[in-house]
Amino acid sequence: MADDERQNNDHPRGGTLTSDAMKAGPSRAPARAYLRATGLDDETIARPLVAVVNTWTNVTPCNMHLGELAEPVREGIREAGGTPIDFNTIVVTDGIAMGTSGMRASLMSRETIADSIELAVGGHSLDAMVILVGCDKTLPAAAMAAARLDVPTVILYGGSIMKGRLGDRDLSIQDVFEAVGAHAAGTLDDDSLAEVEKAACPGAGACGGQFTANTMAMALTVLGLSPMGSNDIPAVHPDKPAAARDAGRQVMAALAAGRRPAALITPESLRNAAAAVCATAGSTNAVLHLLAIAAEAGVPFELNEWNAISEATPVIADLKPGGRYLACDLFEAGGAAAVIRRLAAAGKVSDTPTVTGQGLFAAAGALNEPERQDVVVDVATPLKPRGGFGILYGNLSPEGCVVKLAGHGILQFEGPARVFDGEEATFAAVQAGEIVAGDVVVIRWEGPRGGPGMREMLAVTAAIAGRGLSDSVALITDGRFSGATHGFMVGHVAPEAATGGPIARVRDGDTIRIDVPAQEIMVLADLDAREPSPPPAKPPVHGVYAKYRALVGSAARGAVTVPEADLPKVGDPALQLNISNSSSTDSETQQRTTA
Repeated sequence: MADDERQNNDHPRGGTLTSDAMKAGPSRAPARAYLRATGLDDETIARPLVAVVNTWTNVTPCNMHLGELAEPVREGIREAGGTPIDFNTIVVTDGIAMGTSGMRASLMSRETIADSIELAVGGHSLDAMVILVGCDKTLPAAAMAAARLDVPTVILYGGSIMKGRLGDRDLSIQDVFEAVGAHAAGTLDDDSLAEVEKAACPGAGACGGQFTANTMAMALTVLGLSPMGSNDIPAVHPDKPAAARDAGRQVMAALAAGRRPAALITPESLRNAAAAVCATAGSTNAVLHLLAIAAEAGVPFELNEWNAISEATPVIADLKPGGRYLACDLFEAGGAAAVIRRLAAAGKVSDTPTVTGQGLFAAAGALNEPERQDVVVDVATPLKPRGGFGILYGNLSPEGCVVKLAGHGILQFEGPARVFDGEEATFAAVQAGEIVAGDVVVIRWEGPRGGPGMREMLAVTAAIAGRGLSDSVALITDGRFSGATHGFMVGHVAPEAATGGPIARVRDGDTIRIDVPAQEIMVLADLDAREPSPPPAKPPVHGVYAKYRALVGSAARGAVTVPEADLPKVGDPALQLNISNSSSTDSETQQRTTA
């Protein structure tokens, strides 16, 4: 037997580890010499080598505590017979970058994080990984990397921030963005704005509502990539270190049992995750991210499935931005398990495996909730009869777009277009009082390629809300929205302006009709007879921005950089299935599959 083929059986699992390719046999002496230089010895080298991938940074409260949280993860790995190997990767913080050119880096960072994890863990032939995540894009990026590598993986979310407090009001970062709009409208003075700013974020943890981070934390739990209950625990809660230690133990158990992401990321688990997002009126970014995770896993899961799932799944969690409560309240009310138990009892989700070896239903059933709470209600008495999303098609968006329904009951809207080529011009118009009730604001050239980077429009939507227009103005964009956005908002318009999409042919004054029950978004004009408007003048892009622009695909496919040939085929027969209690028929679903 050649040296590189020799098995190293001196580890808890027996058999051959992935890391043996890097460390076992006489020919791997140089690699072991490097490992010894880091402080490892014969015993620790022989054990499974488990990556602890951290997104720690001190630039944001979302991730600033993850450095400390990594130590109990390492302890758990060591206690279960493994050797932790640390890596760090990046984060771009939406709350800081929002409204600036830096926001273009946010979605790009998702790909960079996934790429860096794949390269670091795969490049060193490691056996498993625990990924510590916080701010928005780190969560889907971790799942995307898990799908690519398919090594046993546990993803641990650092947890939500606690409530800010000003007088008798609970605050989140949403209140700060909306206070900016109120300040511009003259209803909030300088001192009051400063008070909100200083009180909203009390310490470590990600944005407190059912915004993107908390939405994706729930989705990762339902996908089975995070142990039930661990992601619910707030960042500063005393139980968080124990959850981190358990993550270390659980990844070793998953390694011993051979539980890999490919067995967890399936069409069924993706639909379950989508149902949980719909039931909690979560972030529209979850649509983009679950499509991206499916693409990386090679699993068929299409944009229009969201519409059927949303129609079949009522809102049962009273969470901001559209509701009353924050993620720390949901934790006290029973967390993700409370949501899953109710959806399971109503037949809205199916039982799927999880990384711990328990089924989803058993894992949810094992956790308790208080006898009385009003954060999560029963499916029979929902807060809203349908979930927080709609998928629309029409001459404005042939490939499909996403409408956010959280925080309002509007399902139809018609009005004159107010067209802007970019976020900055739109924000200036809102702040100047140029947008009035009944307008349909159109922001274009902000898609994945056009931005590049598909910026979130929270500064604009919060300014609209701050002026009291969130229920009387519609907004349409080929960009994205923050999870903190509420109002009648339509994003992810595809094809985007930069790839010749019809949104580039819309003109000021065009009547736009949005009809959620009909799944239609129409411009009442002959767009085909028009030439597209020229793109706005922008500085040339270089480096990662140019690379991203060249590679990124449609938002209707998750805005991934996966080559089109490697994506699951659109219209796959496996997707044409009946979603329980959906008002859409199978034939309607088939007719609306994306192009």
